[in-house]
Amino acid sequence: MQYRTIGRMAVAAVAVTAAAGLLSGCGYGASAETAPAKQTEGASGAKLSADTVKIGYFPNLTHGTALVGLQDGLFQKELGSTRIKSQFFNAGPAEIEALNAGSIDIGWIGPNSAINGYVKSHGTSLRIIGGAASGGVKLVVNPARISSLKDLRGKRLATPQLGGTQDVALLNYLAGKGYKVDAASGAGDVSVLRTENKVVPEAYKSGSIDGAWVPEPTASRLVTLGAKVLLDEKSLWPGGKFATTDIIVSQKFLTAHPDVVEAVLRGSLAANAFIKADPKKAKADANLRIKADTGNALPPAILDPAWASIDFIDDPLAGTLRTGADHAVAAGLLDKPDLSGIVDLTLLDKVLKAAGRPAVADAGLGVR
Repeated sequence: MQYRTIGRMAVAAVAVTAAAGLLSGCGYGASAETAPAKQTEGASGAKLSADTVKIGYFPNLTHGTALVGLQDGLFQKELGSTRIKSQFFNAGPAEIEALNAGSIDIGWIGPNSAINGYVKSHGTSLRIIGGAASGGVKLVVNPARISSLKDLRGKRLATPQLGGTQDVALLNYLAGKGYKVDAASGAGDVSVLRTENKVVPEAYKSGSIDGAWVPEPTASRLVTLGAKVLLDEKSLWPGGKFATTDIIVSQKFLTAHPDVVEAVLRGSLAANAFIKADPKKAKADANLRIKADTGNALPPAILDPAWASIDFIDDPLAGTLRTGADHAVAAGLLDKPDLSGIVDLTLLDKVLKAAGRPAVADAGLGVR
């Protein structure tokens, strides 16, 4: 299926980038779209089928599994003599482009970006092979301008990127409340402004936005600036569970090097187990990785509440992928997609079984 609004969305994205440039400002996060790949020395151990695996992620707390797995050497332990090259990104489209170009092999990414990449490639580019995070997304607003969910009309709300996971969630929420918004331009009863996470705090301080539907730690950063949490997205999902971050792999790499992919999944499970067993240490280690990547560690006032709001999981919550795609279709950002085969849990289920844990559901989206 074809991504319906790609032309209009590209124009809108240019406009948003220009606006972000006008807002400028520092904050946390990388100063560039991508960072140069970092290469680590391979540890001793059995040689796998690839000499190197290239891993992509965001320096965001919702990518805590990747942050901890890299910082504490948990991926490297499973990879043996296979070396890691890591690279971080600020936006899903850039990571998808890197995956398609072979610049990365495996990545941590938001589900809607994964869906967009899969659909645009006609199902040939990637597979979702595991989960990483649920939750950690909030609508945070200026209490002087918005006191309740009934006060959103005429207000300006930011999301990280056009067509991204939080963007689709906000558009769906607004539509459900009867607000009309043109998805491509963001204009309507509520103005939706696509603004990079690193720019959102400055935009809030300058008064350019009235609030934002954003992941952690941006949400908690806004709270330290005087904003208040108006809505936690967890409240909109059954059981409070929805995919915030999943693990994707290039189909070519998966076919050529399943043993390497399996090793990374073992490392991912180890990272999530460590996060659950010692959340204080894991949180500190994730922050060390963020500082190493961006030059700025998160202060406790941001780090502590942000970390507490995220559930680190191994299940990609495939059912919520379908729901997110349906929301994108309803918003007019996506033609009705065929998501058959977007999920491949073969290796995850193998790793889970070895750990004495049950398999997880693919919600009918698995490879047949």
